[in-house]
Amino acid sequence: ALEPLSVGLALGVASALTGYLSHPRFYCSYVECCPRAGQRLNASALKAQLDDRLFGQHLAKDVVLKAVLGFSNNPSPKKPLMLSLHGWAGTGKNFLSQILAEQVHPAGLRSKFVHLFLATLHFPHHDQVKLYKEQLQNWIRGNVSACPSSVFIFDEMDKMHPGVIDAIKPFLDYYEEVDGVSYRKAIFIFLSNAGGDLINKAALDFWTSGKRREDIQLKDLEPLLSVGVFNNKNSGLWHSSIIDRNLIDYFVPFLPLEQRHVKMCVRAEMTARGYAVDEDIVQAVADEMTYFPKEQKIYSDKGCKTVQAKLDIHEDL
Repeated sequence: ALEPLSVGLALGVASALTGYLSHPRFYCSYVECCPRAGQRLNASALKAQLDDRLFGQHLAKDVVLKAVLGFSNNPSPKKPLMLSLHGWAGTGKNFLSQILAEQVHPAGLRSKFVHLFLATLHFPHHDQVKLYKEQLQNWIRGNVSACPSSVFIFDEMDKMHPGVIDAIKPFLDYYEEVDGVSYRKAIFIFLSNAGGDLINKAALDFWTSGKRREDIQLKDLEPLLSVGVFNNKNSGLWHSSIIDRNLIDYFVPFLPLEQRHVKMCVRAEMTARGYAVDEDIVQAVADEMTYFPKEQKIYSDKGCKTVQAKLDIHEDL
């Protein structure tokens, strides 16, 4: 028979071990966990990532940095954070959303708490709008219930069927709870090419008038974007109640990229591949891009979108 002291000691050790293994810090070192309530973003880390990886977008950097940090530092936000990113392809919208997702959930787009929706993949059929709206509501409700700080990214908003996105309007509004679930800690991000022409025209007007690109302010573009996107029949936000109710916190413009920004993208890609930066190759790749307007050739018409593919041609060099 076991001595009472031995039994007590064994039970004590087992209890302590069970407590250690079940401790959140230990558990979350092996399994991804939702961030704890009150956990804040690392401001310096987010700023460093934006400075190092996003080029030519002083407005987007400034607006998103302030908006996200203000939201993160608020212990009791009145609504979820809602950002709508606009600009031509290759200007950095996807890049910024990935950086932000990584700062909230280190696994980024691989995180079970970060959800990416592609309009042409997840909502392809016009005659299924009602079904999509129901599925979207159920998906968001279930995931926010599991993790209040979930991140939802909706790409290709310019290809979204009008009406689908209005399904999430109740979750974006100023409600403490909806059916027992609070959405106030969640982040919603829209990515769209809609409004890109308006942004490009404003940037070109600044250039023509001799003003610096960096002098463009949010107030110069945000009103144009909100009205332009709302009235754009080729946008998923056409006559959307989300805009009508002023639930988008910021319309974030992404400016067209100049050749100097394309070169920054080339250098960053060469460094990421482990190459020494060769300025002859940098110039060669930048020269292979096409620019507009046709006469002045100021802005890359594809941003940095094809930099990787063009650099592949020069790999043997």
